[in-house]
Amino acid sequence: MGFFVGLLFGLFAGLAIVVLFVRSENSRSNLRTKLATTVAAFARMTVEDSRKILPAEFYPSWVVFSQRQKLTWLNQHLTKIWPYVDEAASDLIKASVEPVLEQYRPVILSSLKFSKFTLGAVAPQFTGVSILEDGADSVIMELEMQWDANSNIVLAIKTYLGVSLPVQVKDIGFTGVFRLIFKPLVNEFPCFGAVCYSLRKKKKLDFTLKVIGGDISTIPGLADAIESTIRDAIEDSIMWPVRKIIPILPGDYSDLELKPVGMLEVKLIQARDLTNKDIIGKSDPYAVLFVRPLPDRTKKSKIIDATTQHLVVRIYDDEGVQASEFIGCAQVLLSELEPGKVKDVWLNLVKDLEIQRDSKYRGQFYKPLSSDFSMTSLERVLKNGANGTDDIENEKAVTHKKREIIIRGVLSVTVISAEDLPIVDLMGKADPYVVLTMKKSELKNKTRVVNDSLNPVWNQTFDFVVEDGLHDMLILEVWDHDTFGKDYMGRCILTLTRVILEGEYKDCMPLEGAKSGKLNINLKWMPQPIFRDS
Repeated sequence: MGFFVGLLFGLFAGLAIVVLFVRSENSRSNLRTKLATTVAAFARMTVEDSRKILPAEFYPSWVVFSQRQKLTWLNQHLTKIWPYVDEAASDLIKASVEPVLEQYRPVILSSLKFSKFTLGAVAPQFTGVSILEDGADSVIMELEMQWDANSNIVLAIKTYLGVSLPVQVKDIGFTGVFRLIFKPLVNEFPCFGAVCYSLRKKKKLDFTLKVIGGDISTIPGLADAIESTIRDAIEDSIMWPVRKIIPILPGDYSDLELKPVGMLEVKLIQARDLTNKDIIGKSDPYAVLFVRPLPDRTKKSKIIDATTQHLVVRIYDDEGVQASEFIGCAQVLLSELEPGKVKDVWLNLVKDLEIQRDSKYRGQFYKPLSSDFSMTSLERVLKNGANGTDDIENEKAVTHKKREIIIRGVLSVTVISAEDLPIVDLMGKADPYVVLTMKKSELKNKTRVVNDSLNPVWNQTFDFVVEDGLHDMLILEVWDHDTFGKDYMGRCILTLTRVILEGEYKDCMPLEGAKSGKLNINLKWMPQPIFRDS
């Protein structure tokens, strides 16, 4: 009897298990079918469909809708109108680029100009656009562009030996991001006063140089000099934060130009655990620091926009006569610094700031950074006199320490124009330019050359970091540019006392050592005073 009861119980239990298994498999099959249907439906959805179904607060923080939009429609229209753009823009670009090339012309050349300039038949392709939020008085747009050009660009170069060579710039490949700023917004069509454009990011710039009918390598160093000139001109003329301003409506748009707002003081103290690059012995490390990537041509980096720029430190191993070997690099965002406060940091070195492929430890270095004092410090110094004692110390201190005042700051010199310059050429004209020199620090700069004019207009601004304003002088020398030399035309010598006291002024200075001539300049002082106990 027990045997039959157990047999029946086992039979019913087995049937129940089979039924449950079948139902479970059917349920899982239905779920898989519904899931596949749902996934297929989501796959067909666009970003706009997702935004309509769910509001933004329903998405987790890691879901990001890209602001960059595709520009197929713009590329199609640009391809159609490109022949007209080529003809209209070639002369405009040639006229604007030639003075920049002349300003950066290498010393081995007496002339560097375009003999031919056309953009070619291939239109650039815009691969994306994004709109940036920056207040209610402007619209900021960034366009990502890729251009593999078949342009016809020929440089007519002439050396001081009288040798003329036509150099073709070919196989241009460029990828970068341009920033357009429409500002200020006004209630008059087209609803903005001016357009500022700048190269926000240069991802790639490749080109080759070829002497037409010859070999450019026959003149040693010529190819490198021309290539360096082109790259430096691009870096220093339109690379962000430098911007070009195109007025659309009449008005004064000088406020759109970014000016230096302070000085960054960096003290590099030590490094540790650096990678040893030498097989025998130890490395001989040294550091290169810069804000803008022009360390070879300039001694001072211009900090123009602290919100987007950063301090870069690159560590190398000195190999003597051989090329230095790269150890690592690091950067500090200037936006993370507070004015007037010192920031002590240890920075880990990486191989590449853009792409960090590995986590290999390459060492650290230590430096405190100080974004210097505010402008009110100078007002306090001038108010309390040259003894350097401040009001609080006069009231509370029993013994007073004398302080040596060092008036340090940024001097902005705008060379506006010159009038009635003396005649130095046989044709009754001149090709003047101005050389600006800070006497104590020996910093130099020069304007572009204005051809065939005795009343040249430059409107160029130069910034000098002055370490000791009370004991430095500004010298402006006017020279006439000639193919085989230069002729002295006159000079102006200024102390910095007036601009330190007034902050900014404009003046018309007569030229010393010349029969006639005046120089119109504008000086502006942005102070950064420091004190040194004596």
